Amino acid sequence: MDEREVKITRPEKVLFPTDGLTKGDLIDYYRRIAPRMLPYLRSRPLVMQRFPDGIDREGFFQKAISPYYPKWIERISVKKEGGTVQHVVCNDAETLLYLANQAVVTFHIWLSRVDNIYFPDQMAFDLDPSGDDFSEVIATARSLRQLLDRLGLPNYLKTTGSRGLHIVAPLTAEHDYDEVRTFSREIAQAVVEEDPEHRTLEQSKNKRRGRLLIDINRNAYAQTFVAPFSVRPRAGAPVSAPIDWSELDKKRLRPDGFNIGNVFDHLEKNADPWKTFGKRPGSIESARKKFANFGGGSLESQGNKK
Repeated sequence: MDEREVKITRPEKVLFPTDGLTKGDLIDYYRRIAPRMLPYLRSRPLVMQRFPDGIDREGFFQKAISPYYPKWIERISVKKEGGTVQHVVCNDAETLLYLANQAVVTFHIWLSRVDNIYFPDQMAFDLDPSGDDFSEVIATARSLRQLLDRLGLPNYLKTTGSRGLHIVAPLTAEHDYDEVRTFSREIAQAVVEEDPEHRTLEQSKNKRRGRLLIDINRNAYAQTFVAPFSVRPRAGAPVSAPIDWSELDKKRLRPDGFNIGNVFDHLEKNADPWKTFGKRPGSIESARKKFANFGGGSLESQGNKK
C-alpha cells in the first residue's frame, strides 16, 4: 500500500443528523474541493475542529497533533505561553482527507506561515452581528472595503458559513502580530466611528447592545480564523465561501448560503474571486502613512480630503 494512501473508516457514520450527511459525504466534499482549498492551507499551522460523534454532540478543538497521526503528515512546533505545541500543516490532499476521516469538520488557520511564523501575511476582520439583520453586515463590509481601498490594501470577501462575513487583506509579512493587530484595530475603529449606533469593537455580548462587532482579535499571535471552503458544524453543512464583492448587491446572499452541495455549482458558474489573492500583498507601512494623513474623522470626511 502507498505510504500516503488514506484508509477511509466508517464512511456511513452520520455527522450531520438533520440532513443525513455522513462522514463519507464530508470526505467526498474535501476531496473535490482540495484543489481550491489547499492554497489557503499550505504552510500554515492548523487548529482542527472535530466532531467524532456528529455535530449534534459536543465536539472539540484540537491544536496539538495526535501521536498516532502518520509520520508523512507535516507538522511544526510553535512556542506559546505555557510551552510548545506541535501543529498539523496541511500541504496536500492526502493530509486533508486523512483529517476529514478523523471527523475534522472545520479547519482554522494561522495568519502566518511556518517559515515566518511571527509575521502574519494576512489581516482579517470578522463581521459578527448581534442579531439576524444581515443588511448591517453588508453595510459594514462596504465601509470597511472603502477604507482598505483608500489605504491601498487589497481586500477579499468570504462568507463565514455562520452569521457574518470575513474580510481578508493579504500583507507583505514585514510586521509582527502586535503591529498588525494594532493597525487592524485602528482601521476597525474608524469604521465604527462612521456608525457607532450599529457597530462596535466591544467583545462582551452584554455590552454590545445589539450592535455588530468588528472582531480584529484573529490578528493576534497563535489565533486563527476559518479557512476558505471550510465546512461549518451547522445544519445544512454550510461552507465559508470566497465571494466577489459584487455578491453584496444580490438580495439572496446569506452568510450560510453556500454548502457542500451547491458551492460547486457556484464555482463552475463564476470566476474565482480570489484568483489574485496574495499575488500583490499590501504594505502596512504604506497604509499607515495614508491613514495618518486622514487626520481622523469619519470615512465620509476622509474621502473628501485632498
